[in-house]
Amino acid sequence: MEERKIHVMVVGAHAGDAELMAGGLLAKYHLLGHKTSIVHMTLGEKGNRALTPEEYAKQKRREAEAAAKVLGADVYFLPFKDAELPYSDEAAYMLCDIIREAKPNLIITHWKGSIHKDHTNTHHIVHDAQFYAALPTIERKLPAHGCWTIAYAENWEDPKGFEPDTYVDITAGYDLFIEAAKCYEMVSGKISSFRYLDYYEALATTRGCLSGFQKAECYMMPEGALIRKSDRFPGF
Repeated sequence: MEERKIHVMVVGAHAGDAELMAGGLLAKYHLLGHKTSIVHMTLGEKGNRALTPEEYAKQKRREAEAAAKVLGADVYFLPFKDAELPYSDEAAYMLCDIIREAKPNLIITHWKGSIHKDHTNTHHIVHDAQFYAALPTIERKLPAHGCWTIAYAENWEDPKGFEPDTYVDITAGYDLFIEAAKCYEMVSGKISSFRYLDYYEALATTRGCLSGFQKAECYMMPEGALIRKSDRFPGF
């Protein structure tokens, strides 16, 4: 029997967040022939002291498009500004429209316990957008689409209360994940003092050690989930 095709969507606060926290999962599912997509709530354009936000926004968009191409993912950009992402119905309805268009089965996003307000707001926006997208009585240009599964990815800026309960083998997609991450200049260490590449390479190895895989990513499901270790995301 032919394998059911699914669509995995990752929603990140800034261009680069989605790829770093779930790039291995996106690469894995792309290689398995499934559909994947990335939504950037902002470009994260205010993090480069050498460039104006306008100049860096252009660079970040090019980098995001290049990373999505490596991962075989569709990419969507919302118009909000870095550090100014509002938790609002406006943002939720914009994302709702993307969900109705793309029709994902699984949405991955930030955990709410973050040191960055854009990450926290993204967490809450995703939940509202999922709710709005599923309600037929909310009239938008496209018909309703119900995506009932949301999970939270591991991000170094979102540590407060993050308790991983789902480990996924990303060994097959690891090289693509690293290639995509390197599309961003910030990962190389030329912009930020944080050692992004070292951290996420070590994290994939550490999570692999804890789950019995060579390389792994871990996720947090809504409250009450059991610890799970699998070659696929549970249920997908």
